[in-house]
Amino acid sequence: MLAEQNEKGEIDNPLIWPILTILEASPESWKVHHLMSELQKTTIIDPLDDDVQLDLFKRNFLIMNALFQLQEMLYPKQWLQVESMDIKLVFRSTKLGLQRQEIDVKDPLREYYLNWRNYNAQEDDVREMLRSFWKRYRRHIGHTTENTVERSNALAALGLPIDASEKDIRQQWRKMALKWHPDRPEGDANVFRTMCEAWQSLRL
Repeated sequence: MLAEQNEKGEIDNPLIWPILTILEASPESWKVHHLMSELQKTTIIDPLDDDVQLDLFKRNFLIMNALFQLQEMLYPKQWLQVESMDIKLVFRSTKLGLQRQEIDVKDPLREYYLNWRNYNAQEDDVREMLRSFWKRYRRHIGHTTENTVERSNALAALGLPIDASEKDIRQQWRKMALKWHPDRPEGDANVFRTMCEAWQSLRL
């Protein structure tokens, strides 16, 4: 079932990475429609529906889905506040000690946007749409070839053994992508591109 797959994190939203870039570059508080406008500047997010209202809804859904996935990925080292009118990335440590924010797994808003059924599309449609997003994002970060590396090379690039499970691959990809993302403290654009290529190859 699509919802079960989503709960296991098997559908990765490619907007996670450009959104992380935006949030890392600016400590200010963002609103969803401001993030949408910023993403449109880089043509990462194209029109998703002929109907104007549905297009707006789907764009909003993808952004909120990416934000909630990113919130979980960054936790507990960083706290991503996810509210439609107040989206902000902050470090948890303060002069008074660690801030006590916790992810509310029962938050109705979080549950809604992490359930792909609410996107109002068939699973195959969602996967095809995200596959297309990944291709555009790879071009956006400077990877232009469509050739993919062999599975063994892709696993090696991620530092995984040949018998790695799908769960192992997904967890390691997220860990490595966060580490090497160009806007992270240890970030390296070339290594990040390699991680993206390896992950995309293993997803095909």
